[in-house]
Amino acid sequence: MNGPLSGARVPAFGFAEWFRPGERERVRDALAGLKAAGASHLRTHLSWAEYHAPGGAAWYDWLIPALGREIDLLPCVHYTPPSLSRTGASSGAPHRLKDYADFVDMVLTRYGEHFSHIELWNEPNNLLDWDWRADPEWDLFCEMIGNAAHWAEHRGWRAVLGGPSPFDPHWLDLMGRRGVLGVVSAVGLHGFPGTWNSAASGWTGWGAHVAEMRAVLDRHNPAAEVWITEAGYSTWRHDEAEQARRFRDALAAPADRLYWYGWQDIPRDVPVQEGLYFDPRHYHMGVTDAAGRPKLLRRMLEAEGVPGLARLPARPRRAPERPVAVIGGAGFIGSNLADAFAAEGTDVVVLDNLSRPGVEANLDWLKGRHDRRVHPLLADVRDAAAVAEAVSGARAVFNFAAQVAVTTSLDDPLHDFAVNVGGTLGVLEAVRRHAPEAPVIFASTNKVYGNLADIPLDDADGRHLPADPELRARGVAEDRPLDFCTPYGCSKGAADQYVLDYAKSFGLKTAVLRMSCIYGRRQFGTEDQGWVAHFLIRALAGEPIAIFGDGRQVRDVLDVRDAVAAYRAVLAGIDGVAGQAFNLGGGPANAVALTDVLAEIAARTGTAPEIHHRPWRTGDQLYFVADTRRLARATGWAPRVGWRQGVADLADWLAAERAPTPRRRLRA
Repeated sequence: MNGPLSGARVPAFGFAEWFRPGERERVRDALAGLKAAGASHLRTHLSWAEYHAPGGAAWYDWLIPALGREIDLLPCVHYTPPSLSRTGASSGAPHRLKDYADFVDMVLTRYGEHFSHIELWNEPNNLLDWDWRADPEWDLFCEMIGNAAHWAEHRGWRAVLGGPSPFDPHWLDLMGRRGVLGVVSAVGLHGFPGTWNSAASGWTGWGAHVAEMRAVLDRHNPAAEVWITEAGYSTWRHDEAEQARRFRDALAAPADRLYWYGWQDIPRDVPVQEGLYFDPRHYHMGVTDAAGRPKLLRRMLEAEGVPGLARLPARPRRAPERPVAVIGGAGFIGSNLADAFAAEGTDVVVLDNLSRPGVEANLDWLKGRHDRRVHPLLADVRDAAAVAEAVSGARAVFNFAAQVAVTTSLDDPLHDFAVNVGGTLGVLEAVRRHAPEAPVIFASTNKVYGNLADIPLDDADGRHLPADPELRARGVAEDRPLDFCTPYGCSKGAADQYVLDYAKSFGLKTAVLRMSCIYGRRQFGTEDQGWVAHFLIRALAGEPIAIFGDGRQVRDVLDVRDAVAAYRAVLAGIDGVAGQAFNLGGGPANAVALTDVLAEIAARTGTAPEIHHRPWRTGDQLYFVADTRRLARATGWAPRVGWRQGVADLADWLAAERAPTPRRRLRA
């Protein structure tokens, strides 16, 4: 192990999270998640202004006990009721400064059994929290906070002075000379290196700023502790691995306590602060996205705990000589392909943002098998600098990075476009500029052909099959007109065409594989993508399976071992196939209805899974079987694994994966 946590004690940590009135379900979900992630404390705001708004008292009467019963709670009391403010805004000083101390006194009486410390104000040098223009000498702030802190300490609670952001040692020293530091037990420190300007010239590192704080406190109150009351990193650039690194760095700081901001992203329709222009960084500070999906840091904390963070590479590691670059290389097909190359002694750069749950286990597996051959570069495909680093000097580039679910594309078409079109175009540009001789092989999809609604179908033996006997015997060929359907089909189709055009316009050696249903080991299927593995996972767990439609829709399933062989065959023959697209699937010999796979699963597991039928989904194909003759003629490739044997192999692998094992660790 290496990194800032190596050989050190495992420090406690908490989260800072603001809850909006009425969010009872989100509070309950957050508490469960905080416990699963190993957090021991929580910082949240108790707005003086909000308390006096309609329904405010009832909200806090529920919120503070609900939190305090479950976790070590630090309420942050701030925001003046506008009716009491000298400026008419919540950032203004109250007309009667003692009103703030009176409110703190009420909070202690009403809720004090649920916490031991109370924070007095938040980011006082931020105009949106404290309007210091109306208090240029800080006389009003010092009197207001000093009185409240003195009274809280007198009553037996510990007062925490809210942290300035950005950090300002001169302001802190002023608080000491005005006597405020002498009546508090801890002082907050805020910092967001890598997200806001605290990463620029004013930021010198956690250790340096904690030392500055300690020096000031030693002059005025040596017993006071230094708390990092707010640290965070926004994933607005899609770099979840960097968020995990920044958390690890903050956790290693010599502070007495850490609160990481925050637990969950803010939905785009929620204003962050009144009067603040939209800044995407504010909306992506959580370790959970706005829809409730855990990001990498949360998944690592839940699966590995704090010690596992020491294994996260501090910086990208490059291969020593002309590697194969696999973009999205920790995913299902990418990890299998990377394994095949590394097993032959080829260095492989694996670029992946690890955003899909479970893929960190694939990277761990790769590193365990090929430590010196596999070189992780934890970044998003939309990170131009990281992609350039991944492909520079590469002998070949495979791009599997994508948003892969039709349902997700319907929920968020902009995200789908940015990843699938923007990310692919970024890979092409990086290769054109940094590795123009490297072949680029792109993972496309059969969805580029649309829903195939114009193909007449018969109901034959419980399957939807083409009425045309030749189409039934051969499958859908590449001369089928493209017909993009759903945002996912549009984005993958556009990317598909960009890849082919870069061969025409710029002379790159590109090729496209339009995949049908690939399944196999290292696949963590979901209801939205990877249905064969998903069916097996649900069946092995004894859980019901949802079928969208009648279950008689037909797909040609292909074992991932055959898919890897196809990608390698295209690379081997790239000089003859550049600029072409090929269908990739199991072909007619592996064409099955969903009900066929369910019956095979029942035979393998000994129990027929419970089936729930749901309405057809947008863009679903009643039939798709790939005609792979063009690929076979061009490369000599043919599928080798029959679908029944492949399903049996996947079932065995999933059963072994589900067996109780020690917590996973992500290898550096």
